[in-house]
Amino acid sequence: MGAVAAAGSQNLWFLSRGSGLVLLALFSAVVVLGVAMRTGSAPGRWPRFAVAELHRTLSLFAVALLVLHVVTAILDPFVTIGWAATLLPFASPYRTLAIGLGTLAVDLGGAVLLTSLLRQRLGQRAWRAVHWLAYLAWPAAFLHSLTAGNDLGVWWVALVEVASAAAVATAVLARLFGRGRGGPPEPGPGPRRLGRDGQRPAPAPSGASAL
Repeated sequence: MGAVAAAGSQNLWFLSRGSGLVLLALFSAVVVLGVAMRTGSAPGRWPRFAVAELHRTLSLFAVALLVLHVVTAILDPFVTIGWAATLLPFASPYRTLAIGLGTLAVDLGGAVLLTSLLRQRLGQRAWRAVHWLAYLAWPAAFLHSLTAGNDLGVWWVALVEVASAAAVATAVLARLFGRGRGGPPEPGPGPRRLGRDGQRPAPAPSGASAL
C-alpha cells in the first residue's frame, strides 16, 4: 500500500508540475499577444480579430489548466498546502514563499479575468487600470515556477523557463519602446473630406485595446 501511495503521490506531483510549466508558457503567450495587439506588432498576415480571438482562447484554456494545476497540488498527500492557500497568499505551511507567489499570481490574474468579463459595465478606463495587473501577475507566476520545484537541472524545464522569460521580456521592452515613441500611429485631427451632404463622416469605431 505504501508503494502504491508513493506512486500516486509522484504521479500527482508530475501532473501538477507539468501543468504548471505549460501554464507558464500559456501565460507568457497571452502577455505577448496582448502586447502585440496594443503595439500593433502582430504579424501583418494575421487580422486583428484573429489575434484577439487567440488571446482570449488561450486565456480561457489557461484558466482550465490552472484548476488542474491547483487541484493536483492540493491533493498530493506528501505535501501540506491547504485549500486556504489557493486564495490567501503565503498561507501554505509548505514552501510558503513559493506557493504564496503562485497564489498572488492567481489573485492578480483572477482580477484581470473578472474585469475583462465585466468590461462593458466597468468602462474602458477602469478595465485598463486593472488590466495592468497582468504585468505584476506574470513575474509572480514566473518566480513561483522557479522556486516551487527542484528540477531546474532538467534541460526541457530550463528551456520552458528561459524561453518564457525571453518572450515576455522582449514584449515588455517593445511595449515600453512603443510607449516612448507614442505607440502605434493613430489618425490625427487633420482635415477630412466632406460627405455628399456637406457633413464630415462619423469616425469609425475603434477596436478593443489589449495590454
